[in-house]
Amino acid sequence: MKLPLVVLCMCIALLAGCNDKKAPPATKQPAGKLLVIGLIPEQNIFRQMERYGPLAKYLEQRTGYHIKLEVLPRYGNIIDNFVSKGMDGAFFGSFTYTLAHAKLGVKVIARPQNLEGISTYHGLIFIRKDSGIKTAGDMRGKRFAFVDKATTAGYLLPLEYFHEHGITDYRSYFSETYFTGTHEDAIYDVLNKKADIGAAKNTIFEMLAKADKRLGRDLVILERSPDVPENSLALRGDISDEVRKKLKEVLLGMHTDPEGKTVLNGFGARKFIDTKEEDFEPVCRYAKAIHLDLVTYNYLN
Repeated sequence: MKLPLVVLCMCIALLAGCNDKKAPPATKQPAGKLLVIGLIPEQNIFRQMERYGPLAKYLEQRTGYHIKLEVLPRYGNIIDNFVSKGMDGAFFGSFTYTLAHAKLGVKVIARPQNLEGISTYHGLIFIRKDSGIKTAGDMRGKRFAFVDKATTAGYLLPLEYFHEHGITDYRSYFSETYFTGTHEDAIYDVLNKKADIGAAKNTIFEMLAKADKRLGRDLVILERSPDVPENSLALRGDISDEVRKKLKEVLLGMHTDPEGKTVLNGFGARKFIDTKEEDFEPVCRYAKAIHLDLVTYNYLN
């Protein structure tokens, strides 16, 4: 009976010694764990998953993290869902990133450069050729289709355009204004005469125009915004440096790997490039011009 008693005492002593040592600090996202990445609804959910799914799989293979993609039903949700769904990052549009950085402290790491070597986009305001609209004055009493209050091309550009042309209350200036939720829907609402004027990003417009010749034939561009960064991957401010570094290294090195180049080609990109906070300065200038406070801005439609 003495031997079990001795063993028991030794175990107690060892446990006591362990309790005296401080446990190593837990990282926010250790290797092999789940990373939840949000996607803004530029197009319908099926097209978004078809585009981003292979990229997520490649990142899983190269980093060891499991990547779960969340396609959100609307732009503003990406900020709310960062908290409610425990998101670790997202591919933000330029305005959603600027808002999320101001409100949540997310930090950008990289963005894609398209097959032509371009890593920016701009906003468009467009009408049908047969609408008779040529100026802001001609828009009075017409129907305007926005995308979402949390988009640069689909809302911030039109607001700046209205400001430049003395339209102080667009809700009373137009007979109807509404939010379509996607750039694709804003474009087709104007094309199909549901709206008279619309706003959307040029990359979606140009992509759709390649497949649907009616866009080039029946729509006219009235205004374009300055260039802003293409949708960029940003991560929570408190995510571990290890995760941030590994994801960035894999993204920036994809174009040097044959498998990575195949994934990039399907994604419609030549490579990913390093992206910094100052790249979003044009968005901040737009917000300042229309007296918009990014921290308090209500992005809900």
